[in-house]
Amino acid sequence: MKLSVPVTVPVTGRAAVAVAVAVATLFTTGSIAGAAPAAEPVAAAAPDLPVANVKAHLTQFQSIATANGGNRAHGRAGYTASLNYVKGKLDAAGFTTTVQSFTSGGRTGYNLIADWPGGDSDQVLMAGSHLDSVSSGPGINDNGTGSAAVLEAALAVSRADYRPTKHLRFAWWGAEELGLVGSRYYVNNLPAADRARISGYLNFDMIGSPNPGYFVYDDDPAIEQTFKDYYAGIGVATEIETEGDGRSDHAPFKSAGVPVGGLFTGASRTKTAAQAAKWGGTSGQAFDRCYHSSCDTTSNINDTALDRNGDALAYAVWELSE
Repeated sequence: MKLSVPVTVPVTGRAAVAVAVAVATLFTTGSIAGAAPAAEPVAAAAPDLPVANVKAHLTQFQSIATANGGNRAHGRAGYTASLNYVKGKLDAAGFTTTVQSFTSGGRTGYNLIADWPGGDSDQVLMAGSHLDSVSSGPGINDNGTGSAAVLEAALAVSRADYRPTKHLRFAWWGAEELGLVGSRYYVNNLPAADRARISGYLNFDMIGSPNPGYFVYDDDPAIEQTFKDYYAGIGVATEIETEGDGRSDHAPFKSAGVPVGGLFTGASRTKTAAQAAKWGGTSGQAFDRCYHSSCDTTSNINDTALDRNGDALAYAVWELSE
């Protein structure tokens, strides 16, 4: 997440509901002879994203930063290596990937777009995150966590050979830390007709903060409710996200009229006593004491928050793409 004010559960709740509906249908529509009618198709349940897989991607991002001057910033070798790592995983999983270049601050930057074959191209559901770090650190929470979880969700789509009604597109943005440059470039260069085809954009920026909160964007009501439903299903309270409002890559989409939503676990703001009572952690301490610092490493992650948010991400992708 950029620093400054913007330039401009093993069984998911959904799976349980599907089972309940199927059982009720059998008892209410089955014949006296016991022969049930042809079953209605049941929507596929979202997978549990293995947090170990998400953390393995974070380990790769850390190794890349360590080998490239300690960061993965725009225009630096660490960013290019991060993009190549993500692209390689997606290409092997059957996605169609596109690298979009732009220039900022005299350096070339890149966005990575990955399309899953099939689905209605007039209804495109996107999920994305920024892949760049600040120059002062490796950016593992900000925003390796979002990038790794979006990558693992995309790979889960491939493993499941998921065939949703809508077309699925995943994105990793460059130069977010310089003012949402990559995502703004993407949105501004989409023809108006293509922007109108995006049914929703889901943003994930800092979702594994070490002293986490559980914050949901309050932009599009349907997207917001989808995330709230997931968290209600696992008994975790949420709050509306305000710290990063307008400061991440959903902002250009929102400005273009695209419905947006997302998740966040907090940055430099201090966790209150009420929030610590609700979520655990330490009151009077920042959600992420290593925000935009060299200590934002793989040691700067809360595994529970990362796991929950990854599963919420997958749930939303499945739920909103039917």
